[in-house]
Amino acid sequence: MSANQDRRAFLKGTTAAAAAVLTGAALPRAAGAATLPVMPNNPRTQDAMPTRNLGRTGYKVRIFSLGGQAALEKPNNAEVAVPIINRALDLGVNYLDTSSIYGGPLRWSEQYVGEVMKTRRNEAFLATKTKERTREGSMRMIDKSLELLHTDHVDLWQLHDIGTMKDINAIFAPGGAMEALVEMQQQKVVRYLGVTGHFRPDALVEAINRHPFDCILMALNAADPHHFTFQEQLLPLAVEKQMGIIGMKIPGRGRLLSSWTPPPLEQQKHSWEGMVITTTPGTLTMREAIGYTLSKPVSTIIVGCDSIPQLEENVQIAREFTPYNDQQMAALAARAEPVSKPSLFFRFYDHDAV
Repeated sequence: MSANQDRRAFLKGTTAAAAAVLTGAALPRAAGAATLPVMPNNPRTQDAMPTRNLGRTGYKVRIFSLGGQAALEKPNNAEVAVPIINRALDLGVNYLDTSSIYGGPLRWSEQYVGEVMKTRRNEAFLATKTKERTREGSMRMIDKSLELLHTDHVDLWQLHDIGTMKDINAIFAPGGAMEALVEMQQQKVVRYLGVTGHFRPDALVEAINRHPFDCILMALNAADPHHFTFQEQLLPLAVEKQMGIIGMKIPGRGRLLSSWTPPPLEQQKHSWEGMVITTTPGTLTMREAIGYTLSKPVSTIIVGCDSIPQLEENVQIAREFTPYNDQQMAALAARAEPVSKPSLFFRFYDHDAV
């Protein structure tokens, strides 16, 4: 019996013990459960930093959240990654981002988050993703996610990296990934559904017009106005639909920052970020980069961190955040223009080829 068959059979009435024996996975929720557990609650968040509504979910999310990349996706890096996650929760962060593709086939990011979730599951709104475009592929992804995350449910399950109409057509086709998302929500395995993307806005607009997703995770930084902007149509539409809006790629993998040192050209050519080669640092500080995105109508931002000091610095920036006015925002976007293409490298690759 496959893992997804076993879990779904359990949800129809088999016992938790039998499911655990057959799969070795995290125990599924009690058979016939009518509702999910109460929303996560991190008691440290009360005075940690400002909160905003995660759209119509009503969840009060801190304006800074922890991304699932950087140290959290590196192989054999538990000694660094797990303390970062624990420290984030200690600092009042109450939203954790990860994905089934972060950290390659072994899914290191979900592994590290799962180590923390063993004892702190009720402190974090937990979000993961499926890159699979079919129902069955996505079912396999959620089964493994539940196992690695040591939980019986996730708070937000998202379609990962929606970039073109090819993605849309596959996801919404008969047997497509949307069937898995809707089924898992109906079975109380996932609380909310979302969509994510950083390539171009059109497919994301189509996605949220086709289904009432609860949340959207979108690339949104100070370089955004200069190339295939998400702010002209996509962001206003998400606001109109009262979605939870999560901003990502805040410093553009560092390329937006004046403190960034460009890697050697050969190294850039053999990396995903090398879709746009650059030899110059960025033009903004991390405080300015964070402030720009938080001054937009987002619920929270996610940033991947490489160390605890880096995490603590970002949380402190969020604590001290004051919105920029329109003039200040325009000035930041203008300063970002000379480095806008490398800061938006993810909008210039062949999306359908990866």
